[in-house]
Amino acid sequence: MNGRELLVDAASDPDTDFDFDPETVAIDDEPVLDLLEPATREWWVDEFGEYVGGNDGFFTPPQREAIPLIHEGQNALVCAPTGSGKTLASFTAIINELFRRDREQEEGLDNAVYCLYVSPLKSLANDIHRNLTVPLEGISERMAERGVDTEIRHAIRHGDTASSERQKMLSTTPHILNTTPETLAILLNSPKFKEKLRSVEYVVVDEIHSLAENKRGTHLSVSLERLEAMADGSPTRIGCSATVEPLTTVAEYLVGRDERGDPREYDIVDTRFVRDLDVRLECPTDDLIGTPRGEVQEEFYDGLHEQIQNHTNTLVFTNTRSGAERVLHNLRENHPDVYDESNSGCHHGSLSKERRQEVESQLKAGDLDVVTTSTSLELGIDMPHIDLVVQVGSPKSVASLLQRVGRAGHQLGQTVEGRVVALDRDELVECAVMLKKATEGFVDRVFVPENAYDVAAQQVYGMAINAIRPESEVRDILSRAYPYRNFDDTDFERLFSYLTADYEGLEEKNVYAKIWRDTNDPPDGEFHYEEFPVGEPLVGKRGRMARVIYMTNIGTIPDSFTCDVYIRGEKSWVGNLDENYLDTLEKGDVFVLGGDNFEFRYRRGSKVYVDRTASRPTVPSWFSERLPLSYDLGREILAFQGDLLDRLESGGQPAVRDWLRGFPLDENSVRAVSRTFDEQVRYTGLDSVSTDGRLAVEEELNREEYRRHFYVHSNYGRRFNDGLSRLVAYHCARQANTNVQVAVADNGFSVSMPLNRKVDVAGVLRSLDPEQVSADLRSALGGTDLLKRYFRINATRSLMILKRYKGYEKSAAEQQVSSEMLLSFAEGLDSFAVMEETYREILEDKLNVAGIREVLEAVGDGEIEVVHREVDSPSPRAFGLATLMASDVVLAEDESAALQEFHARVVAEIGDDEEGEDRAFANAE
Repeated sequence: MNGRELLVDAASDPDTDFDFDPETVAIDDEPVLDLLEPATREWWVDEFGEYVGGNDGFFTPPQREAIPLIHEGQNALVCAPTGSGKTLASFTAIINELFRRDREQEEGLDNAVYCLYVSPLKSLANDIHRNLTVPLEGISERMAERGVDTEIRHAIRHGDTASSERQKMLSTTPHILNTTPETLAILLNSPKFKEKLRSVEYVVVDEIHSLAENKRGTHLSVSLERLEAMADGSPTRIGCSATVEPLTTVAEYLVGRDERGDPREYDIVDTRFVRDLDVRLECPTDDLIGTPRGEVQEEFYDGLHEQIQNHTNTLVFTNTRSGAERVLHNLRENHPDVYDESNSGCHHGSLSKERRQEVESQLKAGDLDVVTTSTSLELGIDMPHIDLVVQVGSPKSVASLLQRVGRAGHQLGQTVEGRVVALDRDELVECAVMLKKATEGFVDRVFVPENAYDVAAQQVYGMAINAIRPESEVRDILSRAYPYRNFDDTDFERLFSYLTADYEGLEEKNVYAKIWRDTNDPPDGEFHYEEFPVGEPLVGKRGRMARVIYMTNIGTIPDSFTCDVYIRGEKSWVGNLDENYLDTLEKGDVFVLGGDNFEFRYRRGSKVYVDRTASRPTVPSWFSERLPLSYDLGREILAFQGDLLDRLESGGQPAVRDWLRGFPLDENSVRAVSRTFDEQVRYTGLDSVSTDGRLAVEEELNREEYRRHFYVHSNYGRRFNDGLSRLVAYHCARQANTNVQVAVADNGFSVSMPLNRKVDVAGVLRSLDPEQVSADLRSALGGTDLLKRYFRINATRSLMILKRYKGYEKSAAEQQVSSEMLLSFAEGLDSFAVMEETYREILEDKLNVAGIREVLEAVGDGEIEVVHREVDSPSPRAFGLATLMASDVVLAEDESAALQEFHARVVAEIGDDEEGEDRAFANAE
């Protein structure tokens, strides 16, 4: 029975309700159905036998396009919204082919792996495993009805898999294996199981955007090339994502390079924007500064409660784990008769695996009215009953927004309903732009880390452990992975010098060679290998413990720890700090811990030493919790601000409000945004607002604190601003010969120094040489805790420091102590791979040096003007930056009071005419 016959037959079934006549309606599904085995076709129509007019058939757009490609063995990147069936699109052709072979081959399928499914999350692998059971069992039943016994096995293999289950897989091997990047790397070096991977014909990489942008993805890309070199054929690669850009970059990352160095062939299935979006920005008030904080919170929770009651299942995202806990706690406190453990829950990475799995099961069953979470439910776990997603605060990127709101309406034909609630004036602006860009199909770019020495060290070590092989083969495998396509001879020499411990004194530091590198001896030589020509450069492992060291230490996710804080001299313990927070501290910074103020002096390993002080805090306690704004979205915000200023200049607030009502915003948001920019322009002028063609710098002389504050409105995200602020501070400190304090946010940064020191910050920005940025940043990073931390992370990834050895496991704090003993030695070595990777990762991945160069080049070319303006008090667009520097802002209540004080000064300067004008225009409208 072909596709048309099956559809006509199904339509004639009295139990099937069709809104069309298959005899007369053109259906796009026939070509796809005709590719499938009869049993697969029957199962598909029985399972998805509902005609969706928007799809012109039974298949969704990604399914209709992807299934034929995968059927033909073509590499494909499948981009489609959450809930549009892209994962099933990836598996259908694979499952169909396996059933066909199992039926046709007398002995059935081999006892080997045919398909690898690689997931960034263990929970996602578990979810796919459950979802695979349905089609496999359904198709098997239909095959059995035809008298054909089939068996397609699937299993999960990751860090939580019991050793007994791993052993079973050797004797009864799954045909479809679900795993993670780390476990795949281990399997490639497993003496027995790696033989089971030679038969792999398909690799599915799910949520590929979340891997490509970090070193887990770098590691995976090399593992895929190692698999390619080992497999009997070239596996078909399929990547899946709901939110990814640029498509060609991610597709090339997926498929890697061929022997000529060209990207392997691939197709892109781009059906990302086929789902209907119902998204809106909401704000509890049109005055986030003047409205008492308690009233804003009350309005927020009342609104959230109403939304939850009007929907079946609601998922609430916050940007921190503590935020997720707090929202759930307040909902239960405010409505004790409505919410309890039976119908509400919280899900984040700090909870136990058992608790997370319990919440996931309840979500899938539709038993929970509301679940609060941070990022742990952002990726592809199927939650079919969620019909509303609420995002509290800015998710900081369009991609993250789409991932999160895409959890709602996780069924075909349903509208994605999402609400973003902003509780901060700066976030109002970025959320307004974010939602508008989301509805227009914009997605932030993925930036793939390149030429990472630490990952290369792990993978080359793994290759050497598996077998003695020609050095050229190692080079070829590594450079065929997309992140290493430009790895040149200098890079390889630096890498091999580290791996062979070719540095005097290195082994005295207990850092030993991991590989040997030599030419093949003649037949009568001590080291001759018959399979290779004499003189062939070869690579092999060093040490009898090599395989154990590799298997127990590989991976890219860094360990983290909290640091104990001690008072110098007294040796008394006062509390602890997360090491991420230490990235923000410089010597002399003052922070609050346990209600007391302390001045940071230095860190030794996992211990922080401080002095008691009466000085006011300089770094807020919540600083390290906030997510960074994406660079691309920051650029869009600057363009938005330019467009808004044009309308404000030509038509005043009414013109701005009228324009903003074309955005997905509620009226409170419209009025709050328009009022903010009106006050800004009336206080400091049009050129005080940064745009895509202007970088605004304002200078405030604070005589009460005897400080000179500069607010740089560089709205390019915190990574960019972290890097640029370090450059500016480095040059200011050299010019003024004084300590410079810096505070960084997504919409800019502030620089502060004593009032009797004067530096032209705008002039510094104009004079920065884009070609000198990397060198200057390297100089600025010397001796910082940021450098110490990342050296430890990279030394551990490079296996310079072993986390696990001979049954002993080093904690992150112990790793830090070891790394600090090695750091000065490593800095003294010429072009040492681990040191170079530390600087590369900080500059490129953490501080966005490429974006900084791009902007500084535009400044040098005159495309971006740097404008300086003196102010008596921070302008409205600098309020957030000023609270970061305000010496009396410690708690959220302090921040609110500081904002009110700043705003009162601005209103006193510009008068309250705006309020009367606003009422007049409101009446006219």
